[in-house]
Amino acid sequence: MVTTHHSIINACGRRLAIAFGIVLLCVSSIQLWATHAHAETKVIGYIASFTDMKAAIDKTDLSKLTHINLSFTNPDAQGKLVENGTMTCMPGMQGGNVSAAEVRYVIDKAQAAGVKVLASVAGGVIPACSGNWETLLQPANRQALVNNLIAFMEDFGLDGIDIDIEGVLLTNIDNAGNYTPFIQELSAQLVARQKLLTCATASYVGGMIPESSIGYFDFVNIMSYDAIGPSWGQAGAEHSTYAMAVDHVNIWKNRGLSKEKLVLGVPFYGYGFGSYKSDYTYASILAEFGADAANRDLIGTACAGCNYITYNGAATIKAKTKLGLEQGSGVMIWELSQDAAAANSLLKVIDDEIKQIATGSSSAASSSVAASSSAQPASSAVASSATTTGDSKSSGGGSLGAISTLLLSLLLSLRVLCFTRTAHAR
Repeated sequence: MVTTHHSIINACGRRLAIAFGIVLLCVSSIQLWATHAHAETKVIGYIASFTDMKAAIDKTDLSKLTHINLSFTNPDAQGKLVENGTMTCMPGMQGGNVSAAEVRYVIDKAQAAGVKVLASVAGGVIPACSGNWETLLQPANRQALVNNLIAFMEDFGLDGIDIDIEGVLLTNIDNAGNYTPFIQELSAQLVARQKLLTCATASYVGGMIPESSIGYFDFVNIMSYDAIGPSWGQAGAEHSTYAMAVDHVNIWKNRGLSKEKLVLGVPFYGYGFGSYKSDYTYASILAEFGADAANRDLIGTACAGCNYITYNGAATIKAKTKLGLEQGSGVMIWELSQDAAAANSLLKVIDDEIKQIATGSSSAASSSVAASSSAQPASSAVASSATTTGDSKSSGGGSLGAISTLLLSLLLSLRVLCFTRTAHAR
C-alpha cells in the first residue's frame, strides 16, 4: 500500500512537472507571438526639411516611432541628390538647401534609438531646384536615377526609400507608362540589399498609385487628409474626418492592398477659414486656444462662409489609430514637428492606444469598415463614441491573458486531481 502511495505521488509529480513545463512553454510562445505582432505595428513619422529638422528630432520621443521619413529630397536635372556636402534639392527652413550634415544628424539620432529612416523623394509640391521627374523617369534616364538613389541611400546609411510622387505629376508619369517600371527597377535594387521601398498616396481618382505598382512596395502610406484647404475643397467641410479615413481604407482594400501593407495617415495640423489664418500646427492650436482644444476637432462651426479651424483632436487620432491597426498595420504622421509637447502630444495618444490594443484594454470605438462610413462620426463627435469596447483581434494582445489564464487553470485542475488521487491512495 505504501509502495502504491509513493508510486502515485511520483507519477503525479512527474505529470505536474511535465504539465508545468508545457504551460510555461505555451505562455512564453504566446508572449513572444504577441510581442512580435506588436513589433510589426508601424508608427511612421515624416520630418519635413522646411522645418528645423534637428529641433524636430530632438524633441520627438523616438521610442514611440518605428520609422522616420525625411522629406522631401529631389534630384537635380542630372539626377544627383548631393553635391559638395549639400543636398541638391531639399529646401530648408532658412532658404537654400539643407546640408548633408543636418540630414546625417537626424539619421544617426533616429537609428541610434532603433528607428528606421527612409528618404522620401518628390513631394506634393516639387520645388524649382528639382529636375523634371517626367524626364528623369523616361526609359533612357531611369536606370541612372535608380543608381543615384541607391548610392545616396548607401552613402547615408538609410533603411530605404519612400516615393511620394503625387497628383498631376503622378498621373502624367503613369500615363506615359513610366511609373511602375521605375518602381519595379528600384524595388529590385532595394530587395537585393534588404532595404525598404514605401510610398505615400492619395485616394482620389488621378492621385492614386497604379494597382500594378502595389506589389513592389513594402507598405503604402494612405494620406487621409486635406479634403479641404486654403484653395481647394468643398466650402464648410472638415479636412480629415474619421468617416473619410474609413472610406479611404475601403478604397485601398478594394484595390488589393493587404492589411500588412496598409498604413493609415493622420494629420498633426489643421486649416483655418474665414477670419482665421490658413495654416495651423496642432501645437499652435493648443497654444492659442488652450488645452481643451485637444478634446475637439473644430474651433468654431464648420460651414460655408464661417470662421473655423478644422483639425484632429486626441479622440479622433485615438480612433484612427485603432482603425489603422484593425484594418492595416499602423499609422503614418504628417508631420512630427507639428505635434504638441508632453501630455498633449498626439504621438503619445497613438502610442497609448497601441499599447492598450496590445493588452486588449482599448476603449476606442469599433472601427469595422464593413459598415457604411456614413454611420461613422464625421467630426469631433467621434469623442462621444469612444466608450464602446472595441474588437482587438487584429493585435492578438487581447487573447493573451485569456489563453494564459486557461492554461494555468488546467494546470491547477491537474494538481487538484493529483492530490485527490494521492489522498484516496492513503
